[in-house]
Formats: sequence, C-alpha cells, structure tokens
Amino acid sequence: MYLNLLDRIGNWNPQFFREIKGRLKGFNVLLSLAISFVIQLILFLYHIGQYPNDKYPMSGNYCNLSKGYEQQLSSVSQLIEQVQQKINFYSGNKKYDIAITQQFKTELVSLQAQKEQLNDTLYKQSCPIEQLNIQIWWQDHWQYIFLTLCVVFIYTLLVAGTYLLVNNLGQEERGGTLNFIRLSPQSEASILIGKMLGVPIVIYLMIVAAIPLHLWSGFSAKIALSSIFSFYIVLAASCFFFYSATLLFGLLNPLFSGFQPWLASGVVMVFLMITMQMSSYNQDLHNTATWLRLLSPFDMTKYLFPSLMQAGSPSTVQDVQFFYLPIAKNSNTFLGIHLLNYGVGSYWIWQALKRRFRSSNATLISKTQSYLLVTCAQIVFWGFTLQYTKNYCPYNPTYQPKNCYYDLNYQISQNFSFLVFFNLVLLLGLLVILSPHRQQIQDWARYRHQEAASHNNVKNNSWWRDLIWSDHSPVIIAIAINLMMVTIPYLIWIVMAPALNINHNNSIDWVNSIGRMKALLGVLLFMCMMMIYTTIAQRMLLLKTPKRALWAIGTIGLVMFTPPIILGMLEITPQTNSFLWLFSTFPWLGIENSATTTVFMAFLAELTVLGLLNLHLTNQVKLAGESATKALLAGR
Repeated sequence: MYLNLLDRIGNWNPQFFREIKGRLKGFNVLLSLAISFVIQLILFLYHIGQYPNDKYPMSGNYCNLSKGYEQQLSSVSQLIEQVQQKINFYSGNKKYDIAITQQFKTELVSLQAQKEQLNDTLYKQSCPIEQLNIQIWWQDHWQYIFLTLCVVFIYTLLVAGTYLLVNNLGQEERGGTLNFIRLSPQSEASILIGKMLGVPIVIYLMIVAAIPLHLWSGFSAKIALSSIFSFYIVLAASCFFFYSATLLFGLLNPLFSGFQPWLASGVVMVFLMITMQMSSYNQDLHNTATWLRLLSPFDMTKYLFPSLMQAGSPSTVQDVQFFYLPIAKNSNTFLGIHLLNYGVGSYWIWQALKRRFRSSNATLISKTQSYLLVTCAQIVFWGFTLQYTKNYCPYNPTYQPKNCYYDLNYQISQNFSFLVFFNLVLLLGLLVILSPHRQQIQDWARYRHQEAASHNNVKNNSWWRDLIWSDHSPVIIAIAINLMMVTIPYLIWIVMAPALNINHNNSIDWVNSIGRMKALLGVLLFMCMMMIYTTIAQRMLLLKTPKRALWAIGTIGLVMFTPPIILGMLEITPQTNSFLWLFSTFPWLGIENSATTTVFMAFLAELTVLGLLNLHLTNQVKLAGESATKALLAGR
C-alpha cells in the first residue's frame, strides 16, 4: 500500500515525490513526532500545574465565595467613606455636640476592623476545596491550550516553513540542480507546488501530530467546530501566500547569499509579532493599511475566538468595511475577504514566479500585467479607505456629548499618507521591475530601425504600441500610464470634494485649506517629479558599466532625498521659502504657502526639465539602434 501511494504521488507530482523521498527518513519522522509530542506534553503539564488546590486564594476567579466577599468589601468601603464625610462635617460645625462626632468615630473604627477582617479573609485565606468551580477552570484552561496551539501553529508553519523553502532553493542553486529542474518537462506550477508541499513536510508532520490535542481542547472549551475549521482554512491560505512569496524571494538574485533564509524568516516573524500585538490591543482597522493587516491570520483568529483573546473586544474587527460593505458582520463574509485578500496577493506572486522560474533575466511582470496590477491595487486601497465610520466630531465648547458624523473629506484626508505611501512604493517597485537594461533596449532599438526602414507607413503607430506593450522598450510611457491610473482617484476627489462634504465650514480638509486649483497643481507636480525620476533611472540603465543598476538606484535615491535633507539642514522651511520645496520630492509641503501662479510656474519648469530629459533619452536610444544597424550592415 505504501509503495502504491508513493507511485500515485510520483505520477501526480514528481517534484513532490522527490522532496518527500529525500526527507521522510525514519529518523526525521521520529524526531519530528517526538518534538511535537514533547511540546504538547510540556504545554499540558504546564496548565495542569495551575490546577487549584487547598492553597488556592479566596480572591481567585474560580472560588465561588470570592464574589460575595468582594461585594461585602465594596459595601463596607462605601460605608467607611460615608461615615468619614459625616465626621468631617460634624467636626467642623460647633452647633453639634461632640458626642455625635464620637459616635461616628466609634462606628468608623468598627467598620475599619470589619474591612480589615474581610481583606484578611479574601487575600490571606485559602478557598475551601468544595467551593472551587473546577468545571469552569477546566473550560478556561482548555481554551488557553487551544489558543496557545493556534499561536504555535501560525509561527511554526510560517516562520520555520519560510526558512526551509529559501534554504532549499539556495542549496539547489549552489548545487546546480535548480537549472536541471528548470529544464524538466514539468510545468512551473507543478514544480513549485511540489516544493511547497515537500520541503516543509517535517513541519507538517509536527503540526498534524498536534491536531488531535488541538481539536480535543477546542471541543472541551465548547468552541464551534465551524470556527475551528475556518481557522484551519485561513492558516492554509496564509501558508500558501507566504510560501509563494518566499519562493519568489528565493528565486531573486542572491544578494545576501547564505543570509537569505534568515532574512526571509526574520521578516515574517517581525510581521507576525507586530500584527499579533495590533490585533491584541484593538488597533484601528478603518484605514487603507487594513489589507496589509489581513495578510496576517491573527485578526481572523481574534474574530473566530473573541472570548480567548484577553485584551480588548472584537468590536474593531466586526466594524471592518470594504466600499461601505459590512464584510465583518458575518463570519462567512469575513472569511471570504480574508481568502480573497490572500488570493489576490498569491495570484500576482504566481504571475511573477512563472516568469522568473524559467528565466532568471526575465522581468517579474510584463507591462500589460502592470496595468492590471495597478488597477487591482487601487481597488484594494480605496476599498478599505472608504469605510462608513463616525469619524468627524466638530468642536463643542460646552463639554456636551459631541455630535459625530460621517465626513468623506476628513476620512480620505486622514488616510492620505497611507494612500501616498503605498502608491509610491508600488510605482517605485514597478520602475525597478519593468525598466529594461542596455542590451534589451539596444535590441529593441535595432529592431525598430529595421522595421522603420521597411514599414514607414506604420512607423508611428508601431512605435507607440511598442512603448505601451513591449517589455524591451523604454519604461517611460508604461510608468506614465500607471501614474495616471494612480492619480485619477485623487483628481476626482479633489474636484468633487466640496460636493461630498455635508458641512463645508467645519470640515478638516486640506483641499479646502489650500484650494482646489493648487491641490490639482500639487498632484501634477508629483506626477512630473515621478516621471523625472523614471527618465533618470532609464537613462542610467543605458550606461555601459556593469553596475548600472546600482548607479540607477543610487542616483534616484540621491535626487529624491538630497534636496529635502539639504533644505532641512539649512533650516529652510516651507513657511520661510515655499518655492524651493516645490521642486523637492514632497512638493505639497510648499503649496499651502505659495501663490497659485508660483505653483503653476514651478510646474512649467519641471515639465520643461522632463521634456529635455526625455529628448536626451530618445536620442540615446536612437543612437543605440542606429549603431547596431550600422554594425549589421557593415558585416554584410
């Protein structure tokens, strides 16, 4: 039976068969099972060690008498406070007899003695065994065991699995077997899925061995079976997403050599730790960064098992919306948005994996795919930005309850930094991914000259078509299209912002503070600066030096960050000299203190610089193409 099973696995996925054949050795299996059982035993014994005995304090949660004594103590404390107030009142008034004050003082002494006795009983005496609620103790501690195993499952699968996958790819690359696998007739998906299933097989065995205790603790804690299986589904989806991202990271150029596995697993661990803390302390989910939070399984864990999470309540999770749709009101819809979030991320990672696996020189995505990626990203970003919350409270000097209501302008303004940051990272990432190097542009330019010589009538149309769709053409037009797709929602919002605000005078809105025209010019300045950076990067990649990629990154970093740093060192603030800030990476800092004419002139100046840079780049591309064509003709 075992041999038949291996044959079926080999026929279904040869790479998976290869991985498990090398890892499912007797010693490895026994070691993984032993580690799993030891961890379970330690966890179980640790919680059993907390079992209440004859020394359990009266104030403990599981003592039936604790609430009664606490109520008595609270009542006595209130009486003491009342008697003390009466003593202070009668002592300061000469109309009343001293005997009345003495009577209250005697009553106070009696109450204080009673309070001291209650304190001794509650905090110094042990709870009688027959008054211990053992049933509730078992239920709570089964919950602790269940939740602990949930956290162990998440960290073990994601952190340890990530390390093993990156380490395996590094070993394959150094041993030369990865190129051999690339030449096999198997599809990219079959090979990579085989690695995802086979490389962490020992980790899977450890988790599978702990599932019986996990299920038993869940049943004993009276947790719904549907919630437990929903957790398993989210955990599997998160493993698929993180393992896919890990494989892509491992297929990139080994910039860190043997440090890559530690770097990958360390990043995953830090991400999980941060999101776990944010989930535990009820950090807000009504912002653009919600999609990033939902890549961690901890928010779903808190949603499924709210009684197990000691800090806070699940209210912030249940209020999550997507384009105003209450996606967290129902567990099925919240599970669906989690899976959709993982699915969208995994889809784009796999598009890059398929291109990168067969050719290490191929770009991660094509220009066509970049347009779809930017569209998808804008839907996700704006979907989590537009959530219906009472987020605007006008100033109320009478200290009465504030009348809070929904204000779209205020909400988008609060999320503006998130939107700009994520889109800036997206655009810079696309610039790095899509920009072709010297040889690719040279081959494309040579092809263009040959086609132009034989098809003059379609020269212009073909030229623009190549700039938009061809992966070997300069990246300028592609980045411009993606930049327009990113900025169109901002432009629509700026134009329509006053109409969307239900109370114009009280709105906290940067568009209203600087004016719509300057806000539009600010967006155009940002677009112009991004296109200048793109042109400079593409020009640097045309250099003949072998380190042109580093030169491009260094030059862009210098151009982006040097002007703000210099202005800050010279103490030139946007308030004192806003004109200079208009030419920095952050032009909107100087817009508020600049006249509209000044902003417009700055835009024309940047547009002129952009035109001159592109004219120079076009000449360099034509020169590369002409030189290659002449070389071919001379060879004839």
